[in-house]
Amino acid sequence: MDLRQIEYIIKIADEHSITRAAEQLYISQSGLNQQLLKLEKELGQPLFHRNKYDLRLTEAGSIYVECGRKILQLKKEAYSRIYDIAGNHSGTLRIGLAPERGTTMFLNIYSDFHTMFPGITIEPSEINVKKQLAMLSKDYLDLGFSTVSEEDKVPNIEFVHVGYENILLGIPRSHPLAAYANPPYEAYATIDLSLFKDDAFILMSKDSTLRRVIDPLFHKAGFVPKILFETANNRTLYTMVKTNMGCTLIPETHAKEQEDVAYFLLPDRPQWEMTITYHKDHYISKPIEYFIKLVQNYWSR
Repeated sequence: MDLRQIEYIIKIADEHSITRAAEQLYISQSGLNQQLLKLEKELGQPLFHRNKYDLRLTEAGSIYVECGRKILQLKKEAYSRIYDIAGNHSGTLRIGLAPERGTTMFLNIYSDFHTMFPGITIEPSEINVKKQLAMLSKDYLDLGFSTVSEEDKVPNIEFVHVGYENILLGIPRSHPLAAYANPPYEAYATIDLSLFKDDAFILMSKDSTLRRVIDPLFHKAGFVPKILFETANNRTLYTMVKTNMGCTLIPETHAKEQEDVAYFLLPDRPQWEMTITYHKDHYISKPIEYFIKLVQNYWSR
């Protein structure tokens, strides 16, 4: 099997399109189509069901792609093991980072990693947890860093615990109940969420991991929140709260603007887990081990 040809067929399978696959592979559409037709002629079997809108794998195609992914991973593992023996590490490390917090962390640890492994090029991308897990499963990422809920954990991915993070209630300092908050930058006081049933809330978007953590909190508090605004950005949460537009539930890392926003712990101490993720069946090279160590040390501080 030609390794480049394997990469071509896998990309077509993932994109369900020769056109999109060709764009990502930086080759012509006609050239990629010829590669596919050549392989199908060699195998005596079509690899894709073709229709006007997309391509879907046949039974033979599914077998080819499944085995092809394993072959490419075995090649990568062989190189990684040899590099570990020789101490001459090179190549690319593809890392998925949780938006916002992941990028800040990466900027703080990259210098140490590059000093230890100057021959490794890191390709970081800000990606949400669902997409990270899908990309890890298909070997488009080597590592992921994200915050997860228990329902995010899937069997074929290893979740290395990094730490837990509190989810805080944030309200404007002008709010009457802010009188029960501690002064800025002191330990957080605790308050019951049910006291805010008449307030408007600014929350993360419905499909976010954070919503899977906080939506049950409202149910337990006995009310459906009045949602004024939904966003994918934690900065938007505290910015809108400090301008007196409503209340929010926000990860502690992003609890900023404490002069204008009062933060509380909730009685149940809701948290989510920060993790490093990788495919369970894959070899963990020394550069990957070191990157994981740097992440754990960063959050332990």
